[in-house]
Amino acid sequence: MVSGRRGDFFRSRSQANGSYNSQYDRFDVEAGNGGKNLPPRKRFRDAIETTINKGRADHLKRKLLESAEHKDLEKFRKSDEELKAIHNKKLRAFYEEQNRRLDDWLEVDAVVSSVADDVLDSMAPRDLDHDGVAEDRGPLGISDESVECFLPEEEREKRRKSARHVKWAININVIVNILLLAAKGVAAIWSNSLSLIASLVDSALDLLCTLIIYTTNKLVGWRLERLRKQFPVGRRRLEPIGILVFSIIMIVSFLQILQESITKLLPSGDHTTADLPPAAIFSMVATIVVKGTIWIGCSRVKTTQVQALAQDCKTDVYFNTLSLAFPLIGKQLDVWWLDPVGATFLSLFIIYDWAGTCLENVTRLTGVAADDRTARKMMFMAWRFSPLVQGYKMVKSYHAGDGVWVEMDVLMDEKAPLNQCHDIAETLQYCTEGLKEVDRAFVTMDYTSQGPTGHAAEAG
Repeated sequence: MVSGRRGDFFRSRSQANGSYNSQYDRFDVEAGNGGKNLPPRKRFRDAIETTINKGRADHLKRKLLESAEHKDLEKFRKSDEELKAIHNKKLRAFYEEQNRRLDDWLEVDAVVSSVADDVLDSMAPRDLDHDGVAEDRGPLGISDESVECFLPEEEREKRRKSARHVKWAININVIVNILLLAAKGVAAIWSNSLSLIASLVDSALDLLCTLIIYTTNKLVGWRLERLRKQFPVGRRRLEPIGILVFSIIMIVSFLQILQESITKLLPSGDHTTADLPPAAIFSMVATIVVKGTIWIGCSRVKTTQVQALAQDCKTDVYFNTLSLAFPLIGKQLDVWWLDPVGATFLSLFIIYDWAGTCLENVTRLTGVAADDRTARKMMFMAWRFSPLVQGYKMVKSYHAGDGVWVEMDVLMDEKAPLNQCHDIAETLQYCTEGLKEVDRAFVTMDYTSQGPTGHAAEAG
């Protein structure tokens, strides 16, 4: 299949000549001029070349796919009942980690088993009408080089379900944060509590954070041709950049709350006891109940983004509980300094928490190494291709935003033909990019383990 203006041109030209087979959306060499005008020797040579390419691809498939050990891996898994029966906490933690590692390995194996077949079939594009343009580009050409459509239906459904959960979690958080912000705004007008004002600022910034996540997700998901040209490797790093900007806004905002709290504690400050009207108490209790409900609901969805929202709701429950407790206890005991002291501690906690988030995003954007679990997963992907290669000089995984970039330097026999090296490298690259953690993969080939690693020292 061909795409774009050039493809439309050749398709229309072939239809006019009677050489285009609409049933398969491809050129039929035997039906039109593309086949009739070729000498028999040329057609025979093309058939031999196609057979050789298919044989090479089938040989690589057999060596790669027949080395899978699905059942051998599963025998090491411990069921939930077996884990509960283990009373030693360290031993139980060991087997839980082993189960997670088996999940990673089986995911890698599923990706390789489903993606490698279609990728290898795309390695030898065919020029069906011999005009210099390859019309049959294989499955990857049809999918516009997307590999997710080749994944098992179970894995695709899992990713679609995860995306739906993230969308629902973001939408619900936007609505809830708007309602809570309005309720706290009314309560703050009727009260002079610094703890309540700190809680109001926290809700406003929570809403801003959710809107930033929503906006960056939309920007990342847009499939506009103009944006694709401007951002050739995608726009995934917009999300951590948005969180980084928000972290700075959060820290600056609570520095203002901290300054106001310290000013009230000074001898020249306002030493009147904060008073919480019923509306303020109701808004705070509503926040605790609603955020607690969202926390419980999101904690059951085991995806990174939803778990982050669950953690945020958990922090809000603790934060709003203390924001309500400090002024109430201060009012009952007639202790004027309890409310500003509480606001000071809450502000310091938020500043510390978001400073950590800011630092985490900065390190990810600057290329921090991936965690050990992800690194082991990439190593297993490399091992999965061991029947086709002689070894590896280097397997490196690091962050370029939330996602991971992977570099692999593969050792091959120096007498191995170029087409074989190319097919193995491209297949390994596409399979690695089929993992949900990976944004980009780079695979290079080498014939000796003693040579340089392939990057200038100044580049690091």
